[in-house]
Amino acid sequence: MNNSTTAVAWALRPALPGDLETIADLRAEAMRPDLERLGRYDDHRVRQRLRDVWAPEHTSVIEVDGAFAGSVTLRPVERGRWLENFYIAPEAQGRGIGTAVLRSLLTRADEAGAEVRLIVVRGSAARPLYERHGFVEESQDPIDVYMVRRPVRNASAAVTD
Repeated sequence: MNNSTTAVAWALRPALPGDLETIADLRAEAMRPDLERLGRYDDHRVRQRLRDVWAPEHTSVIEVDGAFAGSVTLRPVERGRWLENFYIAPEAQGRGIGTAVLRSLLTRADEAGAEVRLIVVRGSAARPLYERHGFVEESQDPIDVYMVRRPVRNASAAVTD
């Protein structure tokens, strides 16, 4: 995100059961270009994979002006947190929302001393965002890149704009 991006007021609210299909649709829309590039897009499967791991107790809906703008799951695991299902609606992209939400979640993880892991599709435009926030590659396979971010004492030190 560049410095010319205008700050946008956003909020996180707990996910509700009725949010599942909206998030599944956004997931399909967000992942389609990368999965098509890799020859792996299946409209039903991309939605079903979200339904299969749906964890509303760890999922937040991102809202801008009270309207749905995305979702994010930060699920506790034995060695820290998994960042999953982080999608920003196309009409809300490019406004600094993803950066702001990610920064907020990572600050909480740092305060808890928790490392954060995620999986990003190879070649995804999201990877540079994660790298700017201190994530490094642990491994990869033909489809996915597995990344980790260790906790930092000063959260602002992990972010470079």
